[in-house]
Amino acid sequence: MTSSLNQNRVRQSFRRGLSSYHMGATAQAKIATNLVQMLREQGAPVRFENVLEFGCGTGHLTRPLIENFDIHHLSLNDLVAEALSGLSVLTSDRAERTDFTFGPIETVPLPKELDLIASASTVQWVSDVPALMARLVARLCPGGWLAVSGFGRAQFHELRNLGSDAAAPSYHDAQDWPALLPRDVELMHVAQEPMVLQFDSVVELLRHLRKTGVNAQASQRWNRGRLREFEAAYRHQFGQDGKLPLTYDPVCMIARKCR
Repeated sequence: MTSSLNQNRVRQSFRRGLSSYHMGATAQAKIATNLVQMLREQGAPVRFENVLEFGCGTGHLTRPLIENFDIHHLSLNDLVAEALSGLSVLTSDRAERTDFTFGPIETVPLPKELDLIASASTVQWVSDVPALMARLVARLCPGGWLAVSGFGRAQFHELRNLGSDAAAPSYHDAQDWPALLPRDVELMHVAQEPMVLQFDSVVELLRHLRKTGVNAQASQRWNRGRLREFEAAYRHQFGQDGKLPLTYDPVCMIARKCR
């Protein structure tokens, strides 16, 4: 499981970037939309009785879930309690059928008899993904659905090749997912397709990371000289037509609990 120290750092980072996350996290928004589309393509029912979404953040996945499915009761979880205000606005027309819990998904109380558990761009922050999957699947009804996205090993490879310590603890490629799931789960579909964002400068790239909170593990302290050196190295190794690329490596997975 993620240590309490790391959880605190992650919480602080996402809390700091909460006001800018929704607009800045363009990759995460697209990933969430793709995950819902994949769920529909795999034959998920139009109606779900009880749904849990963890790591809901500012609602990038919440919105397409409630727009694409008839959900009787929705349980939302996030590490950052301050996310409640934005989520409450998003779910205001179904407030009596929505509840919220805040804290690490590894330890918070979970609803029972769930028909769908969904999460986008969150499991990379969980150190023991198989343990979490076992915990979640135990709350799924037979035939219940699991729709999760994380990131593969190419995530932010540019930063890691230059010595950055901004990586999350759990990057898993598509081929890793069968071993991450309990035996009573059928893996229906998994897809991995990198997305590359382009930036004009290292300052712009680092500002993106800060605004989206995804640099929670980073400990670097920057000054003007270090920024110049880092940008020169980045451009030398990865520069493309004057731009600095940053790779997101989303892995989307759909599974069902055996009946």
